Amino acid sequence: MLGGPARPFERGAISTLSIIRRGNGCSDGGIGLMFGVMMRFLSPAQLWFLVLLPVVAVLYVWLQGRRKRSALSYPQLALVRQALASTGWRRHVPPAFMLMAIATMILAGARPVVDMMVPTARKTIVLAMDVSGSMQATDVHPSRLAAAQAAAKEFISKLPEGVRVALVAYAGSAHLVQAPTRNRSQIVAAIDAFKLERATAIGNAIIVSLGAIFPAEGIDVWNFGTNQGKRADLGDDDLLRRPVPVGSYDAAAIVLLSDGQNTSGIDPIEAAKFAAERGVRVYTVGFGTHQGAVISAFGLNVRVQLDEEALKSVAGLTGATYHRAADQLELEAVYEALKAEITMERAEREITNLFANAATLLTLFALALSVLWFGRVI
Repeated sequence: MLGGPARPFERGAISTLSIIRRGNGCSDGGIGLMFGVMMRFLSPAQLWFLVLLPVVAVLYVWLQGRRKRSALSYPQLALVRQALASTGWRRHVPPAFMLMAIATMILAGARPVVDMMVPTARKTIVLAMDVSGSMQATDVHPSRLAAAQAAAKEFISKLPEGVRVALVAYAGSAHLVQAPTRNRSQIVAAIDAFKLERATAIGNAIIVSLGAIFPAEGIDVWNFGTNQGKRADLGDDDLLRRPVPVGSYDAAAIVLLSDGQNTSGIDPIEAAKFAAERGVRVYTVGFGTHQGAVISAFGLNVRVQLDEEALKSVAGLTGATYHRAADQLELEAVYEALKAEITMERAEREITNLFANAATLLTLFALALSVLWFGRVI
């Protein structure tokens, strides 16, 4: 660990000319660039000690000049003149490292923090996959279903070991085919067992996914009213529950894949609003070629196309993002991007320990050189 979490990053003017910056009358800390990395200081007033370093350097040069003049003025100091000539530039190296050590210690005292990617607290991902009849289309080789199954298994295999995965399969209805688990082989087996069914109920898939995330709340399709898309009474405890900020629930997320349009069940927008009230993000993935595909159903040829606007709305309402994939390779790339987006987040971390350790190493290096070259501490 480089240090505990710092206060949330407060955007401000960025100076590329100096590390020192006076806050705009507030205590948000100095902001600057160092080694090409954005850095902020929780105690920026400490940085003013850096102005003493040029004074120390000038004083060192003055003392060296005075020492040299004294050696030249007195013949009896011939040994001193000889020592000065023999050491040459090496006598300046240990003090230079000491000066760098002091500068690094000052930076450590200012409590630097940097913006970096860190693992999120999100430990559960619900993968909701479309198994409607349109997934038999072959505009994606070898078929939409086979490509989606392969990409999903690749996605799951690359997730961090500590992340639990649940699996929801949906067509005209939605089913939790695998409760949250860290056992990847169980998830793979469930994906391989998919069977195509009629219709598409995207809203149902979202509700069933929420039920997997909050098993104690009794959330399911039957407790969710479909009359004019209004939610039914979920019980007194649920009515007392206040909505939380959109996207604020960090323990879990839903990744929903669809290749068509909602044709039955709960309105996806109402389901998305329900997820948003619980702070759960629903990342949506639209799968299939842009021109769509023609499939045979009930003796008729039917063209199936993706309802991107609905998927974008679901993602937007829940604070997530929508992605589009036209083939298996694109879908794998989408899942790879989602893996980073869901399991990693950008946050500030204090790196005072890093600077303190660097200052210690610089000091020890300076002392070692001084003892090795001159047989004395600086």
